[in-house]
Amino acid sequence: MRRLPRAHGRVAVGLLALALAASVVLLGTATPVSAHGTLATSTPADGATVDEAVTAVQLTFTERVREDAYFTVTAPGGARVDNGWTHGEPRTLDRPVREYFLVDGVFEPREYTTGFPAVVALAHLPAAGQYSVSYLSVASDGDPVRGTITFRYTGKPTAAPPNWQPPTGQPDPSLLAAAEQHGDTGSQQAAGDTTPVAPTAPLPSVAAAPPTSDDSGGMGPPGWVVVVVAVVAVAGFLVWQRRPARVERSRKAVRRSAANRPRAKPNTKAKGRRATGGARTAVVPAARRGAKAATVPATPAQRAVTTALVAHGEPAEAAAAAPADGSASTGWWQRVGDTRLALLVGGLVLTLLAGFALGRIGTDDDPTYIAQPPGTAPGSGGRDAAQALSAGDGHQHRPGTGPHSHPGDGQDQATGTTVSVAGYTLKPVLRSQAAGATSDYRFRVVGVDGQPVTRFAVVHDKPLHMIVVGRDLGGYQHLHPTMADDGTWSVPLKLTRPGGYRIYADFTVTTADGTGLPLVLGVDHEVPGNYQPAGLPPPQPQTTTGPYTVSLAGAPTIGMTVPLTLRVDRDGAAGPAPLERYLGAYGHLVVVREGDLGFLHVHPEPELVDGAVKFWLTAPSAGRYRAFFDFQVDGKVHTAAFTINLA
Repeated sequence: MRRLPRAHGRVAVGLLALALAASVVLLGTATPVSAHGTLATSTPADGATVDEAVTAVQLTFTERVREDAYFTVTAPGGARVDNGWTHGEPRTLDRPVREYFLVDGVFEPREYTTGFPAVVALAHLPAAGQYSVSYLSVASDGDPVRGTITFRYTGKPTAAPPNWQPPTGQPDPSLLAAAEQHGDTGSQQAAGDTTPVAPTAPLPSVAAAPPTSDDSGGMGPPGWVVVVVAVVAVAGFLVWQRRPARVERSRKAVRRSAANRPRAKPNTKAKGRRATGGARTAVVPAARRGAKAATVPATPAQRAVTTALVAHGEPAEAAAAAPADGSASTGWWQRVGDTRLALLVGGLVLTLLAGFALGRIGTDDDPTYIAQPPGTAPGSGGRDAAQALSAGDGHQHRPGTGPHSHPGDGQDQATGTTVSVAGYTLKPVLRSQAAGATSDYRFRVVGVDGQPVTRFAVVHDKPLHMIVVGRDLGGYQHLHPTMADDGTWSVPLKLTRPGGYRIYADFTVTTADGTGLPLVLGVDHEVPGNYQPAGLPPPQPQTTTGPYTVSLAGAPTIGMTVPLTLRVDRDGAAGPAPLERYLGAYGHLVVVREGDLGFLHVHPEPELVDGAVKFWLTAPSAGRYRAFFDFQVDGKVHTAAFTINLA
């Protein structure tokens, strides 16, 4: 092994010290970014039950919301009952709120002790049941603040003010534009939620629930334990380098050197003094042949080492030549060599990094409330971004769906408008078929390696859902193909009317590391013939399908996460129809945007709410939409369609 010269050793020592100091400074002093304006508390609290009539809902954030912030309050019947809002006086929070921000790849904490209320007035409480409060703002750092809380009212209905009309407006365009620049980040799993959820893909930096850490952003106890271990390891390495075996090799070298020198006349007095352990001088070998040995005064440490070596039978010359610290005269750094030095420096830096990483998992103070990711309502179980359009798969999940990310389109876009997303491509065998004929529609999902994908997660009881919609938003079908061993999916498909169609493959692929990646891919399909598009029906609150009347209630709002409720009644029967679970839920809602056929697949609350199926919809843009509601009664699936006009 090549030895390191003495001068290089000194340079290495300096570089090592500089590397360690830089690691500590860089890892320990990252500065958090500005606030996200998270919702801290609400009155009534999320999920609370109140029996006394309330005239306002107070939402308290960690920073003052924008002047153009938008709030809605939806009654159990789907009508809005909010009557404007005002800023409240800042107040001290009952407990601090800790928010996390991604800085240089590390989540940094920041605590807030002051709350900024927004007071939303209620015109009246028309019925007992669940009320939903939705909000949209943009924080000072540009992140959207979006979410929903609910409370249940069990008291008597209250009357609306004279001549009052429910609000019908939409958020300010500048607010929507600012919110769309960042999009949403995902949500948390609701407590006690057992509804099947798709395996989740790895989270982006700001969609994850961050690890807890100490307030300063430094290392917690686990991190310091690793650092202490590193220090002990370094000390042990130093001791190992100076172990007796090194001294033994040094003594042998000295003895060989002494054997090659001319023998000088012994100094019996000095010899006697050395033999008795009373050495007063240290013998220095001659610099050249024939030179006399030079003597210099010995230090107390040298005398102690010389005494110990002579006591073990070593020649006095070798004993006196040994350095007082027991190391070889060539110096420790020279003996270490380039390779060991590189390993030592690298090991120490990696150890510090590991210590810092463990420190991020440090302790959390009980009195401190850890905020959800930006836009998540505390305590809501994620009733915000979970219902908002996730970053690209078109799924708008019911509250409580675990956090997951979807590559592709952004928050302000629907999905299914492209044939490829994140390296996965939908490849049909045929792109057309005859009108009125039943064809075996076959396709593959090809991965980034060009090979058919064969690993899919079962989501809502099926590994893949295929949706077919005509370009005039008619001809809706919800099918479930089967996959062959070679990755080819097939399903019988019958299209009665000529024209263009969009076929969507809605699935979750299992990636190489075992995580789930939800995607929606879309491809065009043609039926040749005389195409006569049907006009889009006007919006209506009710429609019929078979023997059932289905009622849609709610006020879809652009960029806002708001509830939609669908109630199914059997004609001629009192009370709601006895809905059965279909594909793991009491209903499924597919929403398609007119024009580009952007796709939104919305899932409901896991249980019925006040006898109805409740969805959370975030309309991504202005326009007209067609909503298709699948439900099951007596083992048979029915579909009700509604037009939503947000033009």
